[in-house]
Amino acid sequence: MLALNIFAQQVAADTAPKVFLVLALLVSLFGFGTIVVGRRTREPVSEIPSQIATQTAVKSAESVRDRLSKARDAFTGAISIALTHSSITQQTWDELEEALLRADVGVATTARVLGPLRELVKIKQITEPRDLISALRKEMTAQLSQNIRELNFDASLKAPNIWLVVGVNGAGKTTTIGKLSAQQRALGRSVLLAAGDTFRAAAGEQLETWATRSGAEIVRGAEGGDPSSVIFDGIARATSRNIDLVLADTAGRLQNNTNLMEELAKVRRVADKGSGKVTEVLLVIDATTGQNGLTQAKQFSLATQVTGVVLTKLDGSAKGGIVFAIETELGIPIKLVGLGETIDDLVAFDAAEFVSALFN
Repeated sequence: MLALNIFAQQVAADTAPKVFLVLALLVSLFGFGTIVVGRRTREPVSEIPSQIATQTAVKSAESVRDRLSKARDAFTGAISIALTHSSITQQTWDELEEALLRADVGVATTARVLGPLRELVKIKQITEPRDLISALRKEMTAQLSQNIRELNFDASLKAPNIWLVVGVNGAGKTTTIGKLSAQQRALGRSVLLAAGDTFRAAAGEQLETWATRSGAEIVRGAEGGDPSSVIFDGIARATSRNIDLVLADTAGRLQNNTNLMEELAKVRRVADKGSGKVTEVLLVIDATTGQNGLTQAKQFSLATQVTGVVLTKLDGSAKGGIVFAIETELGIPIKLVGLGETIDDLVAFDAAEFVSALFN
C-alpha cells in the first residue's frame, strides 16, 4: 500500500507540469483566437461614413407617400366628400376649408390658397368639383415652389462652414445633428460637433455617441457651462485642424423663455466673430406640434436669423399643413424632413412630392 502511494505521487509529480503546460497552451491559443476574431469584427469609426454612403439618400415617391399616411388621411377625408357633389357650392368651399384647417395649414394660408380658386370658379373657368380639386393641388404646389432648399455649404471658404442647429427640447435637434453629421461625412466632408446644449444633462453624451458613429470630432464643455464658449472652442479647433464643417448644438428650453432667446442671440454673435462663417441656421420643429411650430419659427428666427427648417416626425403627424404656414407666412424654406428613425430617413424636402403624397 505504501509502495502504491509513493508510485501515485511520482506519477502526479511527473504529469502535473505537462497538464499545466497543455492548459496554458490552450488558454493562450483560445485567447489569441478571441483577439483575432475581435479585431476582424470590429469596425473602425472611419469606415462608417463609406457604409452610409451606400444607403439611399432620398426616399422614393412611394416611400414618402407611405410615411405620410396620417397627414394624408386627415386631409383627404373632407376632400373626398367635396368630390361627391355634382356642382361647386358654398358647401364645397366649406369642406375644402375644413380639410386645410384639419391639416393645420392655418387660417391665413387657407385663405391664400383658396382665394385664386374662388376667382377661377367665379369666371366659370372651373365648373366641376374634380377640376377644382386638381386646381387646388396645383395651387398648393405653387405656394411651396418659390424657395431654394439646398443646404448652404461654401466650398470656397478657407475656414469652416458653421451650421447652427436650434429648436426646443424634444423636437429631435440632437438626433438631427447626428444624422446630418453622418450624411455630410458620407459626402467626404470632415465634421466637428460642438456640444453647445450644456443645460440638458444627456445632450453631450448623446452627441458624443453620434460623433463616434459618424466619424466626426467633438468638442464638449462642462455641464451647465457657457454654450457660446463651447461653440467658440469648437470653431477654433475646426480651424486649426482644417475641418470643413462645424455642426453646433444649442440650448433648447421653451421658446418663450426670454433668457433662452438671449443666449441663442449671443451664440449667433459669437459664431459670427469666429474664424469660420455661419452658412446655415437650421430650426428643428416637431411636426406633431402643429401651429405651435409657427410660433417657434417666429421666435427663433428673430434671435438667430433662421435660414431653413428641419421638420421632424412628419411620418407620425396628421398636421403636415404646418409646412405651408411656415413657408408662406414667414418665407423660411423647409429644407429637410424626418420620416423615421434611421440616418437615411432624414431627407431633402420635395414640395411637389409632398403635395402629391397628401392627395394620393
